[in-house]
This record gives sequence, structure tokens and C-alpha cells, in this order.
Amino acid sequence: MTAFASPLQLRLNANALVQNWKTLARLSGNAKTGAAVKANAYGIGARDVVSLLWQAGCRDFFVAHWAEAEALADLVPASSLSVLNGIVAGDVAAARALGAIPVLNTVEQISVWRETGGGRCHVMLDSGINRLGIAADTLDPSIFDGLEIDILMSHLASADEDCDQNGQQLNQFLAASAGIKARRRSLANSAGIMLGPNYHFDLTRPGLALYGGIARSELRTEIRQVAFPSARILQIREHAAGAKIGYNATYVTPRRTRVATLSIGYADGYLRGFSGKGAVLFKGESLPVIGRVSMDLLLVDVTAAATAKEGDWFDIELALDVAAEQSGLSQYELLTGLGNRYARIWINEL
Repeated sequence: MTAFASPLQLRLNANALVQNWKTLARLSGNAKTGAAVKANAYGIGARDVVSLLWQAGCRDFFVAHWAEAEALADLVPASSLSVLNGIVAGDVAAARALGAIPVLNTVEQISVWRETGGGRCHVMLDSGINRLGIAADTLDPSIFDGLEIDILMSHLASADEDCDQNGQQLNQFLAASAGIKARRRSLANSAGIMLGPNYHFDLTRPGLALYGGIARSELRTEIRQVAFPSARILQIREHAAGAKIGYNATYVTPRRTRVATLSIGYADGYLRGFSGKGAVLFKGESLPVIGRVSMDLLLVDVTAAATAKEGDWFDIELALDVAAEQSGLSQYELLTGLGNRYARIWINEL
């Protein structure tokens, strides 16, 4: 274990995470509520998230890759882990030994699973996102004969918007799944939960909203921020008017300006989209990011923070919907981009 203290911290509110899941479970009505924990739980930390949500009552966890399931299988029964990206023949032996459940996305994957012994599986139908899943024009109910399908699922493409595609996908999923025997059906992600009971089926699969993302405007008063990054001040300098700040001199000081250099940059997920647009907080004061965001460094105008000094910590504004608007990045990118240089510290603030 390193003896060096990280100049970056990511405070993670366990109470907010659990409360977000409980809120989404309430909004899911009679459906059970799972959790998408792929991509290291959207950058938050999958092992901690799975442990916390299991204690809260979550029993269905979704990852993308088999290695992600393997990394979590000592925390919960492997049968509670579902692998969204399917299976290839070379993975079958290891997958069966692990015990996580494959989501079969193609006719070929169904054949591989059946020919190697079958058993419990999930199946993805493409209802219009035209990504993973068995397409309607190749759908033949006979291909599912003998399969032990637990969850028959699909995925919404535009649930964060009010558009015709949502209803079209719902109708497509209803029509496609009508002749297929499965124990449960699932369609709604975080945003899909807010489209109403017709989209809930037996299981909802939220991701973004668990971690503080505002998947639809209706969730703004329901969902709490989970991740709170902060960075240490490495240096403070006084510059006269006309000083060129940062790469390519994209900012020139309009007056005498006090500038702090912080230990955070695009390698830590604070991407260049925040250049000249982002903000940090110091003792409740909002301070502007100036110049270009660098790989490891960030420049901030701290003229209004007269007491700030080298070694102090600034909170990075990362309310996800606000930060997305500032940077032009999606809330998903902001979360999953959080790097491994942060000291992750779980707190229990109410």
C-alpha cells in the first residue's frame, strides 16, 4: 500500500446511493428493481456499490463483460449477476463454472448455449435501438424451444425524451415477446421507469440515476448526488492584466488575477469540455475554471477567495446535469470517466 496521500479525492455518499435505488424501486411500482453496475458501476466502484445495494435488497445486477462478473462473484451469488454482452463458445466452460447468467443476443449465441448444455439464460430482443439483440425480422419463436429463459429483455433508445420511438419500442417488445416463454420481462432503464407502469414489466434496470444522474427532468427532485470530487491546490500565483493562461493562451487575464493550479485534469475525467466553463467551490464560493484543462492540472481564478492557499482543497462542481450542460458531455461520460487516481472515500451523509 502506498504511503503517499492522493491529491485527489472522490467522496461517495453511500446513503444517497441506497436512497436512489429505493426511490427507483418505489417509482417502479410492482416491478422488482435491479442495478446496472457495468463499467465499474459507472465509475463509482462496482464492488462497493454491489455490496451496498445487496444489503438494501437488490438481487439483479447487470455487467457488460464476463471479467466484470468474475470480479464481483465473491460478493453475491453469481446467479444474481447477468452479463449483457453475450457469450462465445470459448467462454462457455468458464461461464458455467462461474455461474453468472448470459444475456443471449443472437441466434448463434442461443445455439452455442443450447448445444453446450443449456440452462438458465436471459435473451435480448432488439425493439428498435438497432444495437444488441435479436432483430424482429429474424425472430422465429422456434429458436427459443427448450431454452430456460429467465429474463426476456429489450433496451430503450430514447427514453430520456418524449418521442414516438418510446411507444413504438414498447409495442414492438410486446409483440415480439408475446409468443416466447420466459419467467420475467424487462424493458425500462432509469429514464424508462419514468415513462409509466406500461414500461415496467417484471424488472426495471436503472443505471445512471443510481449514481446521481438526472435521466429525465422528473427525477431532478427525486435523485441525490452520489459522487463529489475534490482536488488539492498545488500552487497560487498573482498575474498582472494581460497574462496568457494555459495551453494555447486561450485565456488572457483582464485584470490583476490570482490563479490557483489544482491537481486534476482530463486524465481524471475532468475533460477539456470544461475549459473556460466549469466551476469549483471553496467555502461555498463558486470560482471559474480558466484556460484549457490539462491532462493533470486545472487553472482556477481564485481572486474572490482571498484566504485560499497552497495545500487547500477545492470541491469540483459535478452535479451531473449541470456539469453536462457546462461541458457538452453526457452524464454517462462524466461518471464513467472518473479515473483511478482518486482516493475513493465512502461517507454516510443524510
